[in-house]
This record gives sequence, structure tokens and C-alpha cells, in this order.
Amino acid sequence: MKITEKARFMKIAVASPPIIKGLKDGLYWLQQLVEDAASQQAEIICFPESYLPGYPGMPYAKEDRTAESLQSALDEVCRIAAANHIAIVVPMDWHLPGGVYNLAHVVSATGEVLGYQTKNQLDPSEDNIWIPGTERNIFEVNRLKFGITICHEGFRYPESVRWAAQQGARLVFHPHFAGSNTEGPSLTDWGHKDNPYYEKAMMMRALENTIYFASSNYASKYPESGSAIIAPDGTCIAHEVYGRTGVIVADIDPAAATGLLAKRFKNNLYA
Repeated sequence: MKITEKARFMKIAVASPPIIKGLKDGLYWLQQLVEDAASQQAEIICFPESYLPGYPGMPYAKEDRTAESLQSALDEVCRIAAANHIAIVVPMDWHLPGGVYNLAHVVSATGEVLGYQTKNQLDPSEDNIWIPGTERNIFEVNRLKFGITICHEGFRYPESVRWAAQQGARLVFHPHFAGSNTEGPSLTDWGHKDNPYYEKAMMMRALENTIYFASSNYASKYPESGSAIIAPDGTCIAHEVYGRTGVIVADIDPAAATGLLAKRFKNNLYA
């Protein structure tokens, strides 16, 4: 059977929610943005780092951070995914043996938790917040294989993305948090030479591996990067307006993400 051009492509979405006020507020915005993405026929949507119950260091209620509250929140995410027939990458703080981890759950369009990816390379400032993970995983939704790299490790440890590309991932999702609601730069042009380096790093993660790279940041008042979807040649095919709450949706062609440059990397030279 001949594959049509329409069948080749897949719509993906990246969310830019506001910095939330708490767990309930986070679930409210998650539902709003999921519904927006689903109305545009997106098949999967990614949220920023530590989205539920909210990034540590902000005045969130202790009750929002209990294992029971977080499990209840994940159950609600599963319900929202099933109700809207869309897969969701939802970063959360999560209680596992040993402590609290920074990870991203993958929820299918039927509401099933397919697994999670931990943040394995913590920023030095995070050593007293989370336990670093030790494994990397590949996920699959609607025949699309993808990996996940979280914030610092995607920006400063390109090996995390290369590993996924070498395992056949056509796309890597990158939940992150860069910016503030109180102070920071006032950016205007995505990818400008004077912007912080984050957006250039997004482009490089795609280009150096010949895969798609989809990065999700909060819509803070002073963002240091804008959410974006990058093509395998390093071209930014969609990006969010700085400070705007919303979703960006783009068609991707998984066949174009060959992983060519990642597969040519000679791992044995660096053993």
C-alpha cells in the first residue's frame, strides 16, 4: 500500500504554561493546554520540567509534594489524556526508593502510563533537591520512537540526546525551566545572537544527531528561552512567543529524522 504524504506526518505539541500556583492550578492549565493541542489534532504534547507540583524553591504547599498527592495528580493526567485522545509527557517530582526524583512520565492517549525518564545529570544546584536517575529509556507513541532529556542534561550533556538517537529515536522531548517571574532578560527574537545560549543548544541537539528536538519552557515573565520544535537540519520550525501561555503545534516527518550523524559516531573511540 502506498503511504500518502498525510500519513507520513505526525502532529506534535509543546506546552508553555504559566508558572503555576500549586498542584490544582497546574492540573487546570494542563487540561486547558491539552485540550488546545488536541483540537489541533496533535498526537502528543510535552510540558516543562518539574511541572507538577511546580518547580522546587517556590512557596508551594507541602501537601502538594506528598507521594499520595502526586499519584492522585498523575491519575488525573491519565484521565485528561484519555478524554482528549492525546499522549502526554508530564514532568513531575516523584517519590521512589532513595528519595525524590525529577522525572517525566509518558502517558498514552488511552490513559496508560507507559513509563518514565529520570533526570540523570543534575545541575550542581540541584544536588540537595533530587536524587539523580541512572537509566535512559526509549518510548513509542503511534509508531514514533522518542527519548526524553530534562533541562540541564539536554543543554550541557549532549550525550543524553545522542544515546536516544543511536537507539532509533526520531525525536527527543526536552522539558526545561529557564527564566523567572521576578527578574531577567527581556528577549524579543527567538535565536538571536545576544540571547542566552539555550536556544542555540536546542538547534545543535537536533542538527548534531539528525533528529527532531522539541523543547518546552514555562511562559514566565522573564524567560531565558522560548519553547520550540527543531527540525533534523537544525531549523526552528515553530517557537512560542516569549511570555505567552499556549501551545505550539507542528507537523513532523519521522522519516526525515534519520539519525545519520548520531549513528556515525564512533563510540569505541571513547570507551
